[in-house]
Amino acid sequence: MNTESQQPFDARAFLKTVTSQPGVYRMFDAEDKILYVGKAKNLKNRLGSYFRSTGLSPKTQVMVRHIDHIEGVAALRTEFPDIKVYIHKLDAKMLTEPQANLSVMTGAAFSVEPADFFLEEESVIEQAGIKLSVLHTPGHTPGGICLYCKDEGVVFTNDTLFADSIGRTDFPNGNIEHLLQSIREKLFTLPDETKVYPGHGPQTTIAEE
Repeated sequence: MNTESQQPFDARAFLKTVTSQPGVYRMFDAEDKILYVGKAKNLKNRLGSYFRSTGLSPKTQVMVRHIDHIEGVAALRTEFPDIKVYIHKLDAKMLTEPQANLSVMTGAAFSVEPADFFLEEESVIEQAGIKLSVLHTPGHTPGGICLYCKDEGVVFTNDTLFADSIGRTDFPNGNIEHLLQSIREKLFTLPDETKVYPGHGPQTTIAEE
């Protein structure tokens, strides 16, 4: 996805990739309230630089769980103390326990402070003029989630669904049957024209998948 392109939602808000790596998105309204959705591995310095250079301050960060998504959380919280971190309640330990977030496998185990808010099915996150409904999509992890914005026809699929692919289930607590069921029942029931923004790789649509 072109990091310089802007994709209008409406007069209030728009979505844009934050860095050269797909899977990091931000939305904001006329008051510069930021809703940041995405990963924070190896992005902490670039994310901080991005927000400083634009004069924007993130207010909400919605996290998924393994090391490739959470490594920069502590740095972002330090620099932007108003930021609130959300995670599904079944994945809460992945922030606080190195064994759960798989960082022990890298030889550099780490943990971060607990999330500020814990999500579940049908939770709603409303920030930056955008309302996101939580779809619990277990399989990659027990607390896997997708975030659906019905008004704008977009869904953030994190590590559940990618363009022409699906999330891994070979990590501890992964379950391929649960993942496929989640995709069939929670994502493929969305309108065909729904734009899909995954945690890795290019955007797609429900119809294309």
